[in-house]
This record gives sequence, C-alpha cells and structure tokens, in this order.
Amino acid sequence: MVKPAIRKLKGYAFDPSLSIRLDTAQVNRVIYTIEWEDLERVSDDPDSKHFNQSLPIGEYIEIFDIDPASGEMWYPPVDLNNKYLLAQDGLEPSVSNPQFHQQMVYAVIMTTIKNFEYALGRKIQWAERTVPKKDDPLMPEYKFVRRIRVFPHALRQANAYYNPFKKSMLFGYFPAQPARPDLHIPGGTIFTCLSHDIIAHETTHAILDGLKRRYIDDTHPDTRAFHEAFADIVALFQHFTFPEVLKHQIAKTRGDLNSQNLLGQLAEEFGKAMGGHGSLRDAIGHTDPNTGKWTPHIPNTSDYATKLEFHERGSILVAAVFEVFLNIYKSKIRKYLRLATNGTGVLPEGELHPDLVDILAKDASSTALTVLRICIRAIDYCPPIDITFGDYLRAIITSDMDAVPNDTENIRIAFIEAFQRRGIFPKGIKAMAAESLVYENCPELNLGDTNAKVFNDFLKEFKNAIGYETNRENIHNITKAFIAGSGATKQGIHGRINSKFIQSPGGERFKELTGLNFEQNKPDCEEKGFKFSSWSSTASYSVESLLLANRITPDGRINNHVIVALVQKRGIKASIEDDVFRIDSYFVPKSEENFNQSHNEFIFRGGCTLIFDLDTEKLKYAICKNINDESRMEAQFRYRSGYFNPDAGSTYFDDHMLINLSGPFAFMHSH
Repeated sequence: MVKPAIRKLKGYAFDPSLSIRLDTAQVNRVIYTIEWEDLERVSDDPDSKHFNQSLPIGEYIEIFDIDPASGEMWYPPVDLNNKYLLAQDGLEPSVSNPQFHQQMVYAVIMTTIKNFEYALGRKIQWAERTVPKKDDPLMPEYKFVRRIRVFPHALRQANAYYNPFKKSMLFGYFPAQPARPDLHIPGGTIFTCLSHDIIAHETTHAILDGLKRRYIDDTHPDTRAFHEAFADIVALFQHFTFPEVLKHQIAKTRGDLNSQNLLGQLAEEFGKAMGGHGSLRDAIGHTDPNTGKWTPHIPNTSDYATKLEFHERGSILVAAVFEVFLNIYKSKIRKYLRLATNGTGVLPEGELHPDLVDILAKDASSTALTVLRICIRAIDYCPPIDITFGDYLRAIITSDMDAVPNDTENIRIAFIEAFQRRGIFPKGIKAMAAESLVYENCPELNLGDTNAKVFNDFLKEFKNAIGYETNRENIHNITKAFIAGSGATKQGIHGRINSKFIQSPGGERFKELTGLNFEQNKPDCEEKGFKFSSWSSTASYSVESLLLANRITPDGRINNHVIVALVQKRGIKASIEDDVFRIDSYFVPKSEENFNQSHNEFIFRGGCTLIFDLDTEKLKYAICKNINDESRMEAQFRYRSGYFNPDAGSTYFDDHMLINLSGPFAFMHSH
C-alpha cells in the first residue's frame, strides 16, 4: 500500500484564548498539513497488540511528556497513527487533554522545520552534541543529534526554552495573573505548549543553533537580540499560512494590515496572562500598560543606537522586516483597490466584498511567504560568528540578488528603506543602495589550473555524495568525512584549503579575503595568541560547517552552492585606562574554560563564510569577520566588561549555574 503524502492534524492557529472569543473562535481552529513520516512503533513485534500503535517520535523530534513539577507524572503518548485519529485529522483542540498538547507541539515543530528546508534547499541538522574525546578529554568531539527531545509539561513556570546543551525544548505552564478578569480568568492555567507562536519561536532557536552554533555567543548587543528577533520573524510569518485566519483579519481590518491585528502579534494569551493588556510582542504597535490603548510603532533612526535590552533591540529588527512585508503588500494590492473603487483607491464604508477579501488574502499570503523565505535563505550568507543587524541586511540583499537578479517588485529597496528608517547601517558601507550592500564577487585567487580543478572536483564529489541522500545521519557522517578526510588516502576540505589555497600563490590574497591568520611560524603564531597546528603547519582554525545548497529560484533556475564556514580564535588580555582600550598581551587558549580565566582575558574569534558556485566553479563570496579587527576586539571587551551596557555581557555568561542547568535561552525567556 502506498503511504500517504501528508498528515493532517488539528490545532490552534494562535493559542486557546482566541477560541473563547466569539469573533475569533471559528478561525482559531485550523488543520496543520505536514509531510507524512513513519513514527516509531510501541512494539516491533508483529504479533503484539501494540504493533500498529505509534509514539510521537519521528525523524527530527521525540516527545516525552513527563511533568516533574507534579511528582514525575507521566502522560501517555498520543498515537497519531490511530485509525480513528487519522480519519478525523487528529484529536480535537483541548486545553485539558495532554495528548492534544503533544499533537499541537508535533504539528507546529514539523511545519516550522519544513519551511526552513524549502528555503535552504537541504535537510536541517540539529547542532551537534559536544563530548570529551576518550583519548584526550580536553578536546571536544562532535556527535550527530538525530532528534531533539520535546517536553510539553517540563516546567511549572512562565517560561519555555530551547536548551542547546541538552538538545531539548522545554515548555512550561503557570497560573494566569491578568491585569483584568475580562482579559483572562485569574489563576487559570496557561500552557505554553499550546501557543503556535511560542512553539515556532523555540523551534527556530533550535534550528538556528544547528545552522550557526556560534550565534549563542554573547559578544555584543546584537547577538542575543538577533536570535530572539529571527525566532519571532519565523513565528509571525507562519500566521499567514492559515487561509481562514488571513481572510478573517483582512476582512476585519478592511485590508489595512498596518492597523492592529492578530497577524502582527505574538503570544496573545501569554502576554495577557502575565499582566499585560495585549500580546507578549507586537510587530506593528504596542498597548499602553496604563490605558490599554493600542498605538502603532513610529520608527526612529535613534532606535538602534539607544535600545540595548535584547528583547527591545530584537523588536527593532522584527518591526523592520514586518514593515517590508506591509509595504510590498500595499504595493501589490493597489491595483485591486483601484478596480474596486472606480479608480479612487478609497474603499467605501462597510464590509469588503468576499471576492476582494480572497484576492487580498492571496497576495498577503504569497508576500509573507516570499519575505519569510528571503529571511531564512539569508542565513547562509551571514558570517559564522558575531552577527549584527547590518550583516543580516547585507546577507538579505546578496542572497536575494542571487535568487532574483531582476527585482521587479522592489523588495530589496523595501528592506533597505525599513532598516534605514531605524538607524541600522552596516559597518563600512558608504551608501544604502543595493549595489553597495551586496557582497562583492571574489576575485581570482591565482590558485593555478591544477589546484583549481582538483578543488572544484572535490566540491562536486561532495555534492554527488549527499545531493540525493535523504538519511540525515548519513549526510552528517559523509560531511564529516569530507571535512576531515578519510585516513591517509583521502584529503578532506581542511587539508585541501591548506594545500590548494593557503600554500598556493594566491595564499596572501586568500588570507585577506577570509580575514584569518595563517601564520606558519610557531613562535610568532603563539605570540599572537593563536594555537599552532603541527598538522597543517599554520595557525589553527576549524571548519565549522560544510553545506550543500540546491535552491530553485522563482524564475526556475537552480543555484548550486557549497558553503564552508571557517572559524579561528585567539586569546587576548586587555585593559581600559582613562577610557582608552589597550591590548596588553595575547595568550593561546587551551580550552573554552579560558573564557573566564580572569577579568581582563577573553577569547576573541574571527570567521569567514565561503560560498562556492558549482556552476561557475568559482569562489563567489567570502563573508568575513576579521580576526585582527581591533575595533571589534575593543567593542567585545567593553561589552563583556560592562563598559558598553552594565546589564549585558558578563552578567549573561558568568552565571555558570544557569548555563549548565538550562542554557542561555532559559535566561532570555524567563519572565
């Protein structure tokens, strides 16, 4: 028998609070359509009565419903393969049914994963698990993580978070404390695992950690803010995948999505249960805590310079991206409004015609999906460390120019305008124009014909090895072999970069492009704070990732890229006297423990994202953070020392108890 292509599961479009409001109850109940996958059986014995029963354990996640706060209570797993559930699209939405809670979490997580995979052109991988090497406990070994563990009822607190160390997502529940009884029943239980926005947000944290594992390093004000903002952006734009919700909100706002509406709000129930008058966060406006009145955000060019708290700072990026969507949407629907109003563009009083609502909803949905995919795809064009909002803008412009050379809808202009209105300017850019923001194509490196051919053949061999592989563990293991090489017979990409780039006639140019240090004299290397690699006979660096991206562009072309991320670190001892930054000395960091070795010592990283075009056989982009950039060194030192913002930096990462028990996202999401 042929397996179904999809699985349909009922759930909430937003959260349970909208199902007890007359105007939203009907549209809040939606059906998630997700790709079918085989779930683990309760028993593998064909003769067992449990053979046809499934557990909520699939390719990417495993749901364990243990409630530690209730004395280690265990809730029976939902059987999503039950014939009766399959016939009725899963369990009915219910606040009181733990099995539905599991269903809701599963549906939203899988929806989010597939949105990423479509945009990136490959299967996603979770961040590897770090364990000490058996023969050298001081050195880390990276292990494949097949599944993230999801705990729908892990915490009795107003929190939900992704734990990068334990590779798990934990959702809490808590008694509501609303500002007014009409907002939410006082003392009523709020389950974060029933909020689409919270689930999608935490899933995005986990996916981003797998894509860019150094983005959890808190090195300047943008790093935490970016993680939060990016997770919010994904959660927001997934609202637009629910047709009935979209039509309802367009009809209610009469097509004006710039006014207060559910599509631009996040975690409505959570925000009200915590004593607020509206959602936890809102991309287009805010509710006055005293009056409860909603007013739209007014962007200010000083926002980026003055807002340093990571949630506030992240909201700047979210608002900018949502403004892009709104401006493109308004531009698209203008022709329909002219037709509907005999050329005036001003809609008459009263409800919109259902046909007009349908047309506007389709344009809103397609625009939102375009913006979401642009935002996700841009991650591949970001540096591997130390991301800023300006870096992200350049990544958006560059990735979109690769996908859509002819920007007929002026999407890139919309992004530039929205960022500029909030004072977000990339470092070193003299003009906010697309041609200035796009990363330049790399020049020829003079590798020599033989070196170039050998390296390009190696990249194509990598593509052929994993291009049609569907097993994620096989992809991980093959990639690992292509990075390190296989024994003495086959050189990996790490060795090939040494022999074909660093040791080639173009070695100096490659050093300039990557912004890394390839010092080949051990005493000089260690004097500058770099570990010397006897294997490569250069300053040590790591190949952080090796990725294949096969993306279909809107005009039907296929971009075939191999993306390599290089990261390097050095130890720096610095001081500030009379507000003047000074590097006192360097040291070779032996392990990550040196991060907090003393108040004046810190580990500083440089990194580079190399994008190779398999069709042109060229290194197309080198997107780097220079390891010798003293201005970045100073900014990081001031930040971690509290000079830049006394509430940031060291306050975040010096709390080892918090980090070891819960991870940084627990701190970021605590309320």
